[in-house]
Amino acid sequence: MAEERRVGLRNVRRDANDHLKKMSKEKLISEDEERQALDIIQKLTDVQIGKLDQLARTKEKEILEFK
Repeated sequence: MAEERRVGLRNVRRDANDHLKKMSKEKLISEDEERQALDIIQKLTDVQIGKLDQLARTKEKEILEFK
């Protein structure tokens, strides 16, 4: 289940990155703005995946303690 969530997060990241690249190509944003936004998106993705991993470890520990 956690892996499905990771894939979902990565799909959202990919869609956001694609949108930014399209905006940059259409000259709606500068290359610097694109790079900054890509960095922010990556950091947000990393934070959310970290939280997801922590929740998965906590849940696994709870399950193992019940047995």
